[in-house]
Amino acid sequence: MPGLKEIGGLIGTSVSAIFLYLIGLINLLVLVDIYRMFRRVTCQGSYREETLETFLAQRGLMNRFFGPLVRVIDTSWKMYPLGFLFGLGFDTATEVALLGISATTAGNGIPIYIVLIFPLLFAAGMSLVDTIDSIIMLGAYGWAFVKPVRKLYYNLNITLVSVLVALVVGTIELLSIVSDKLALKGGLWDLVENINFETLGVIIVAIFVVSWLLSTIVYKIKKYDDIEVESLSNG
Repeated sequence: MPGLKEIGGLIGTSVSAIFLYLIGLINLLVLVDIYRMFRRVTCQGSYREETLETFLAQRGLMNRFFGPLVRVIDTSWKMYPLGFLFGLGFDTATEVALLGISATTAGNGIPIYIVLIFPLLFAAGMSLVDTIDSIIMLGAYGWAFVKPVRKLYYNLNITLVSVLVALVVGTIELLSIVSDKLALKGGLWDLVENINFETLGVIIVAIFVVSWLLSTIVYKIKKYDDIEVESLSNG
């Protein structure tokens, strides 16, 4: 059904682009607040740990709204039901394609144990990638949560990168819609039309890696760890 396919593609891309812009703008407001607090801390050369922790706990609209729910998860085992809920979301293109291939293959009389190779390979790949991601993020969180100023610096960097990625990808999706509907050609439009989103994904990962390396170097050079912590007795 080519007509439904075209309409579905237009709606899907539009919703994705609008959602990315919404997330990017919300995170931009959060970024401004974090940057102001970071500038205040670095200019004063000292900070009160309790004040900084309170600020970080209240940043962002969604964090204030879902804060009580986030605090419910206070032990490791509670991450398992949360992970199960994430696993129920069959919403990625890879998962949908995998289900379609498995259903088509099973309909052709292929034995079920052979059909199961597809989901098993997918699960193995996801387990590998998610485990590597978890190890990397565990190291980042372990570093950031030692000191409140580190947590502030971590949030500043990760929010900045997330804003850039959301706005860049959202802009590309919007430009692809305009290019397709108006049949625009040449220069920028040809570049947008030929963008491979798998390559874009690799570029996004590279942006995160480079940003972490640069932010680590800046943190060491600026000696933010030397900023003093004020106690409550200091007023």
